[in-house]
Amino acid sequence: MDWLSIKEFLLDMAKYFLIICAILFTITYIFSITQVVGDSMNPGLQDGEVLILNKFKYRFSKVKRGDIISLKYADGKYLIKRVIGLPGDKVEIINSKLYINDKIYEENYLKENMSYPDFRLSDLNYQKIPEDNYLVLGDNRENSVDSREIGLIKKSDINGKISFRFWPLTKIKFL
Repeated sequence: MDWLSIKEFLLDMAKYFLIICAILFTITYIFSITQVVGDSMNPGLQDGEVLILNKFKYRFSKVKRGDIISLKYADGKYLIKRVIGLPGDKVEIINSKLYINDKIYEENYLKENMSYPDFRLSDLNYQKIPEDNYLVLGDNRENSVDSREIGLIKKSDINGKISFRFWPLTKIKFL
């Protein structure tokens, strides 16, 4: 084996190494793939659907009401929920209707005629949502582990915004 062959081999290996590093960087800091587990986001997202998570989004923009996010939960688990309450908001659920700052908030993504218990932010010992905290709820309010049970979510617990559904292929959609 001559020096030219070794040099060519090392250059090829360096290219592959850089490609692998770029892929790992992208998966770690920019985008990743996640899957819906359970029925808490029905009817919008269903069990088994595969999604793209944009981890970069909230480094330069604010979390918005209605965003579907992935968040860190107990023991390395992640939940997918919808952001409902923002810092400074007063949130209540009365007779299965959502009120934000004492005004009814229309939620066209929920199933019709769903019935779920009343909830007030005061149930979590808050009058308004503190800075850097968010209230998240599942779209299937009758069957969801969300802020009503686990409390408010800190911004640091948000893993990213769900941006795209790519499986099943019949339901491909930007979210």
